[in-house]
Amino acid sequence: MERNLNPHPKKIALFLIVFAFLFLPTIDALAKLLGDGISAGQIAWCRFLIQTILMGPIFFWALRKHKAQKILLQFMRGVLIACTTVLIFASVKFMPLAEVIAIFFIEPLLVTMLSAIILGERLGWKRLAATTVGFFGALVIVQPNYELFGLLSFLPFLAALSFAFYMILTRKLSQVESAGVLQFNSGLSGLIFMSVMLATFSNFDIPMLEIKMPQEQEWILLILIGVIATLGHFILAFASKYIEANILAPFQYFEIVGATFLGFWLFGDFPAPIAWLGIITIVLSGIYVFKSETSKKTGFLQKKR
Repeated sequence: MERNLNPHPKKIALFLIVFAFLFLPTIDALAKLLGDGISAGQIAWCRFLIQTILMGPIFFWALRKHKAQKILLQFMRGVLIACTTVLIFASVKFMPLAEVIAIFFIEPLLVTMLSAIILGERLGWKRLAATTVGFFGALVIVQPNYELFGLLSFLPFLAALSFAFYMILTRKLSQVESAGVLQFNSGLSGLIFMSVMLATFSNFDIPMLEIKMPQEQEWILLILIGVIATLGHFILAFASKYIEANILAPFQYFEIVGATFLGFWLFGDFPAPIAWLGIITIVLSGIYVFKSETSKKTGFLQKKR
């Protein structure tokens, strides 16, 4: 009954979701535009610095009401998103943007399996089969890229695995902590972790962790990455208040559309036919899993967060 009284916020949220998922690949496109000039680690460091600055006022406002919970787990969550960010930024420097995003979308399927292992959720044979099919779809995309990029083509896999663990921690922590505090702490933890990594390994000739002083145009791109990343996650947080998570999740595949457009427009990259086969396989597998979850929760429309 309540959802019929206020239909407009839900429509606005749905519009914002589509916009956000189409627009979020801009972060990776900007990282790719930075090319070899700025390392993936330094881009990630700047991204978390800006997120921490932007989220600081909200954090200190929320801190007046209650103390932060489970600090160690929140720090681990920040480390995981930092690792994910570095791996994605490193991937787009070497591979077509759309294919990186498509491989990364094995992540919802990994979350399905990790939820069963870590959180004790049931994993039926249909979801297991869909997860396996999606994994092979990612391998289809990687296969031609492996000939060109070698082991670097598996970076999006590692990013997806890191982000899957990040999502598992998010599920646990969201029960005891506000979204604003979680986002500030993930930014601060990511900033601390990347500062240590850059300070420790920047002199070891590791391309992903090199440090240099950005030029004026590079500063602009770095600031844009931080602002877009922070605001994009705010949009998703707003939308999640009005749209159930299992309905929200399939819209994540709009990122492949945005990544394909940006990759073609900015870099002239367009997925090969064999890559499209893998992309479609991953998308269909992911949608099947979420549809399966939705059908099992017949009463989710009555729940109000």
